Amino acid sequence: MSSKTITVGPRSMEEMAAFEKELNAIREEALAKVGDEDARYIKKILWTTRLLETAGRGLMMFGWFPPTWLLGVFLLGCAKIIDNMELGHNVMHGQFNFMNDPRFQGDTFEWDNTCPREGWRHTHNFEHHTYTNVIGKDRDFGYGMLRMSNDLSWRWFYHPVQFFYMLLLMVGFEWFVAVHELQTDKIFAGKKKLSDMQTQWNLIKAKMWRQVRKDYIVWPLVAAAVAAPFGMSMEAGLATLAGNFFGNIVRNVWAAAIIFCGHFTEDVYTFDKRSIEGETRGQWYLRQILGSSNITGGFLLHLMSGNLSHQVEHHLYPDMPASRYAEVAPKVRAVCAKYGVPYSTGRFMPQLFTVMKRVIRYSFPGGPQKAMAFEVDSVLPEKI
Repeated sequence: MSSKTITVGPRSMEEMAAFEKELNAIREEALAKVGDEDARYIKKILWTTRLLETAGRGLMMFGWFPPTWLLGVFLLGCAKIIDNMELGHNVMHGQFNFMNDPRFQGDTFEWDNTCPREGWRHTHNFEHHTYTNVIGKDRDFGYGMLRMSNDLSWRWFYHPVQFFYMLLLMVGFEWFVAVHELQTDKIFAGKKKLSDMQTQWNLIKAKMWRQVRKDYIVWPLVAAAVAAPFGMSMEAGLATLAGNFFGNIVRNVWAAAIIFCGHFTEDVYTFDKRSIEGETRGQWYLRQILGSSNITGGFLLHLMSGNLSHQVEHHLYPDMPASRYAEVAPKVRAVCAKYGVPYSTGRFMPQLFTVMKRVIRYSFPGGPQKAMAFEVDSVLPEKI
């Protein structure tokens, strides 16, 4: 695989050191403020999630009556989105370990998702955040399903229809993410055996069963029991089962769309393995910025995205409480402008459109070469 280098950002190691120092200072200033305000915030998020879930499940128990059932599905979907995005994702990054509260401990938090926390913390927290967009190291770039750059060989039997695979991936996002750690692409290619991943598979099966049991057995039975005195047992049970199914789809599609907008827009870059040889912290910072995209919007968008609308800042400071990203984002952007570093941001729908455009472009052979030999001078913007 050939690669390209082009000057962007700091022009010397001295400038790179200054760039690193300024980004470090932003982090230290923000973390110095972390405390009671952040603890109160995440507790409110927890209770908001519980109230939305309770209201959603309660409304679905009224059966198929459209206003209550549709509102119940919507509220449950919102609860699952906030649980996964603003609560689970951020807590599992250790952002609230300072509280010493077992409800918000990063290594023990359990979220409403089929993906086991152990697998997520390895493939996402470690692999993805350490090797962001390094081809062959970061398996989150394309999730082993999507050809998103010319770094991957084009396959006639698979890639022409990858746009439809993307839609399938979005609808079943929690299930695909759950098995992501198994490296199923390598299993299908005969490079690995499922038996090699037996420990991970056991964790995945157990977590999937807990989610299936809760959403598709326990809650429908509870609804049926509650509605039994009113002669609506079957209707309430089936309405709850269907509502849980669609609530999960609401969460899956939204979560996938937000994550895709943060990682797969036309402005993000990929890097070859040489990019991390002798990499300094400043170069790591630069790679995180160039491998991420933001979404502009208001408080509600930031809340419902788990503040991954500030994907650039999240990749720079994954252990910082995410509610502080809006505070540090203007400072990060000013540093990027000072050193000539591209800072990708845009509204939600235009960003999502560029993701789809990229998926469709790489459904065909060729495409701009993306992987960079990342030294002080590096990277090339995507132009499709």
